[in-house]
Amino acid sequence: MTVRRTPGTIESMDTPGDYEFAPLRIPPGTSRSAAATMLSLQSDIGGWELARLQLHADGTRKVIMRRRARLSYLPKPVV
Repeated sequence: MTVRRTPGTIESMDTPGDYEFAPLRIPPGTSRSAAATMLSLQSDIGGWELARLQLHADGTRKVIMRRRARLSYLPKPVV
């Protein structure tokens, strides 16, 4: 029997090898270089890495950042 997940949900972590996820939204009108700088700072400060980036037609960027669950003592992404 397989377990079905609802699309768009992030499940909880079970083992130390799992990742912690953080969704971010970058507003339209933000330049590409500013968005790259913002994501770079998140990775340097909090140990986050880019898992997924979606660019929508209105210019909004939807970003999913991830990091190993064992680094939970580091700060969450700044929105």
